[in-house]
Amino acid sequence: MVFHSSVLTTPTEDAPLDQLTLSNWTTFLSHHQNKAHIEAGDLKFGLITRSKSGWCSTQLRRAMMAREITPLCFDISHLVARVGYKPEASVDGVDILQDLDALITRPIGRGSLEEIIFRMDLLHQLESSGMPIINPPTSIERSVDKYYTLSLLENHGVPVPRTAVTESDDEALESFHELGEDVVVKPLFGSRGVGSTRISDPDVAARVFRTIAFHHGVLYLQEFLPHGFSDLRAFVIGDRVIASMRRIATTWKTNVSQGARPVSVELDEELKKLAVKAAHVIGCKVAGVDILESPTGPVILELNSQPGWRGLQSVTTTDIAGEIIEYTLSETKA
Repeated sequence: MVFHSSVLTTPTEDAPLDQLTLSNWTTFLSHHQNKAHIEAGDLKFGLITRSKSGWCSTQLRRAMMAREITPLCFDISHLVARVGYKPEASVDGVDILQDLDALITRPIGRGSLEEIIFRMDLLHQLESSGMPIINPPTSIERSVDKYYTLSLLENHGVPVPRTAVTESDDEALESFHELGEDVVVKPLFGSRGVGSTRISDPDVAARVFRTIAFHHGVLYLQEFLPHGFSDLRAFVIGDRVIASMRRIATTWKTNVSQGARPVSVELDEELKKLAVKAAHVIGCKVAGVDILESPTGPVILELNSQPGWRGLQSVTTTDIAGEIIEYTLSETKA
């Protein structure tokens, strides 16, 4: 993996937003506090991000600064955890539990099994120590796994497409026939439509399934549902859908990152309730919920616990980053 250098941002007159390092942050703390809050109204939020200059991260930083919240951006791989002595977690001298009031997670990136497990364990430990984390680590673990997500949703009465998951290419071919011989094969982990393919030929299906199984992949087959080359994205924060869009494509893939066109849409109350319920089932406080309007009614295709919103922001007047920060403020420890 390639990691960017950790960069801290703090709104001071002496150092512009994009020029401060974590050492500047440590100096700032030592000048203004003794491991306590600078002032009663001064808050500091950590932003876990692979790129502090990425579009969504930039929007969040600006929203924090507009509310006089100091943002600290860092890559999760730079955190140090300690057991048996303090601080429990730090990044370049910044005590996460003592110096920050909340954490916001953007996608934490690829990694080995050990790296991913450690990152999630550390987030769980910080949460159990009282740190508000948006989104909570449990919701990240649930939503990253498409099978686990759909299983939980179905268990709670949320409509989902018929889906088969197996490690056996023979069983996958049997499921292919069960699902009507027109399926979408997706990676178990992944987003933005990358790696997804539609298969309606039995010979092609057999060959694809054997290849995936040979490479020790999990075969995730979902029935193809006619949808007119469009679907809906609902952006949920807390108990509300704060913005939504219809994604219109020229193929069956409706991801904006794959070329689909976002169009503003106001969801009816039933669809809003469905999106909020799906987010609550997974445990997300912020979520992008994908809804497909099938011939038999709406179904939840996927749920993203670390959604981007650049496409959605282009068709809504709602300040999405501002809404995320306002919600985080409501969750902040006293």
